[in-house]
Amino acid sequence: MAKDKIIRCAWCGTDELYQKYHDEEWGKQVKDDATLFEFLILESAQAGLSWITILRKREGYRKAFANFDYHKIAQFTAEDVERILQDPGVIRNRGKIESSINNAKLFMDIQKEFGSFYNYLYGFLPDGSIISNEVVNYKEAPTQTDVSDAISKDLKKRGFKFFGSTTCYAYMQAVGMVNDHVKDCSFR
Repeated sequence: MAKDKIIRCAWCGTDELYQKYHDEEWGKQVKDDATLFEFLILESAQAGLSWITILRKREGYRKAFANFDYHKIAQFTAEDVERILQDPGVIRNRGKIESSINNAKLFMDIQKEFGSFYNYLYGFLPDGSIISNEVVNYKEAPTQTDVSDAISKDLKKRGFKFFGSTTCYAYMQAVGMVNDHVKDCSFR
């Protein structure tokens, strides 16, 4: 598609990193647990901040958090927490860092119970199918739904932190559980 004919969701603006993320990742269905975990870490870190802030620190997270390897992260110690707290490449919030380690352990518990984190998540979707919303203006897209409420509530019950319903819905958008690209978006 010619560059001058590309139509994007307005939220990504003109920032090249945001546009690349929008065009190549956002709203594309993710089935592998490794990527689902990466977005779990990143979306949890984003809570209360802008997504572009997290995108700009993504490589820092990759380095600080063992390339998002949840097996390794689950083994992180208090020393690892202190190391990460000194790293300007991440959001240096002790609660978010500690929750990432805890969430890695809980993530693997869910994998054992459901066979994969993907299976767990899609068990919440109607008929296990992606939700496709008819969004005309990105500002009309929901920020949470009954499904994000249910997932967030269940994860909280299991001990997950920094993953409320709004964060969960943003996660669902990011990993393609829901399609909120605007109707005329070239990437819908």
